[in-house]
Amino acid sequence: MIKSKHIVPLVLIVVISAVTGCEKFLDRKPLQATIEDIPGALDGQAKGLYGAIRNSANDPFIGDGFQNIPWIAMNGFRSDDGEVVADPGASAWNQTYDRFQYTKDDWGAGLYWDKHYVMIGQCNSVLYTAESGNFTDERSMVNRAEARFFRAYTYFDLVRTFGDVPIIDFIITKPTDGEVEKSNADAVWQFIDEDLAFAEMHLPLVWEEKYAGRLTSGAAKSLRAKALMYKERWGEALGLLTQVINSESAAGYGLLDDYWRVFKEEGELGPESVFEIQASKQAGDGNIYWSRLGQSQGVRGSGTWDLGWGWNTPTQDLVDSYDDGDKRKAATILYSNQSDGGPSTGGYGLTLPNLTNALYWNKKVYNNFERYLDAGLGTPNNEAQNTWINHRVIRYADVLLLAAEAANEDGRSAEALPWLNRVRQRAGLDPVTTTDQAELRDIIKKERRAEFAMEYERFFDLVRWGDAVEELSELGYQNKHRYFPIPTPALNANPKLTQNPEW
Repeated sequence: MIKSKHIVPLVLIVVISAVTGCEKFLDRKPLQATIEDIPGALDGQAKGLYGAIRNSANDPFIGDGFQNIPWIAMNGFRSDDGEVVADPGASAWNQTYDRFQYTKDDWGAGLYWDKHYVMIGQCNSVLYTAESGNFTDERSMVNRAEARFFRAYTYFDLVRTFGDVPIIDFIITKPTDGEVEKSNADAVWQFIDEDLAFAEMHLPLVWEEKYAGRLTSGAAKSLRAKALMYKERWGEALGLLTQVINSESAAGYGLLDDYWRVFKEEGELGPESVFEIQASKQAGDGNIYWSRLGQSQGVRGSGTWDLGWGWNTPTQDLVDSYDDGDKRKAATILYSNQSDGGPSTGGYGLTLPNLTNALYWNKKVYNNFERYLDAGLGTPNNEAQNTWINHRVIRYADVLLLAAEAANEDGRSAEALPWLNRVRQRAGLDPVTTTDQAELRDIIKKERRAEFAMEYERFFDLVRWGDAVEELSELGYQNKHRYFPIPTPALNANPKLTQNPEW
């Protein structure tokens, strides 16, 4: 366990090695080229950000704050979709996150805070190199845009989780440099918007083959629109989302015919991918490219069913929430002591054992079961437990449903229907015809829950809709729980940092 004395709010800048760049850039299908091969002073650092944001074999293991249990706890356990019940040693996590008994000394929150600021430092390092070297050529501007996107994404996590937080847009060379007062949440949202506006201006629409999966203007516009939704700036968000949708053909966006395919290796960096954090695992690769995201949530069994730690399992409330005939249920929920549904639902024709520690499991991380049985990647090697799956951060379905929501809230309900129904059609559901704003709002909310179940959207959706008190109060939620208290080690390390007054 990480001791609290090791958790600091801000750290000295560590130069990123290009080796942490994601190996999957080199083995993905072609995309249309708009930018030639990118050499130069910034590219090694910029490419390193893609590896830094998930676990790698290199310090400082920033991915522990973006891909491991602390991140899943903040983004998953706190919803009414997921819970942590399979591990008998996780009772403290259950109380803290499932039951909203937040503690200022929670080490998971401390690690989450710490690693997010380490990532911000890495982004600032790239930007400092760019400024000090006066690198303003096209390729360097792309690298700057990558750094500003990742910084914005990191602050997007922080402001949703903690509210007011310090804005650090400079490099830190000594600990006292990090003694910065919190900025108002509105200022943080504005900072995010500025970073993403820059990113969308300078990132390409698509990349050449070897860089498939690098950030694009569509990713920047989508994340920027998502951030604007939290501020109820519906028209601006809709404008950005419409631009992404209108670029569908040129950018290669689309929905896969089978929902379950999105979450298999065949679905990685496919037409539904707007922003993914990549991971890879091969026998003997030195654990350079792996991620904890799948490992921490895989089925917690024994022998060939030792597929992970079983943290973040579906709740009964989620299982009961699907409409009849919704194909997404069979692609999302695994049942103990039942068939996995077979290939038509993303299963393998196997029957799970009677795992009494949880009735249900997250099927979206039930990925390529046969790899567990491979001699070189068998479960005796703990790092092979589903550590190769990509994290789908923004899917094209999210763009469509956000556009539908923004249009409806902006008083343009009829415009929402084609986007909403496109997602519903894939799920096997009848099209929606109502243009009553209130009715359509409820339908879109339900649709988002079904589409993104177990994908870390639900808690923050409930908060931004103002529905969290109603939906989560039986679990102990109060309005103050929308923000987690700033961890005590961060307060101790920064005398200018003050606790949220609600705590």
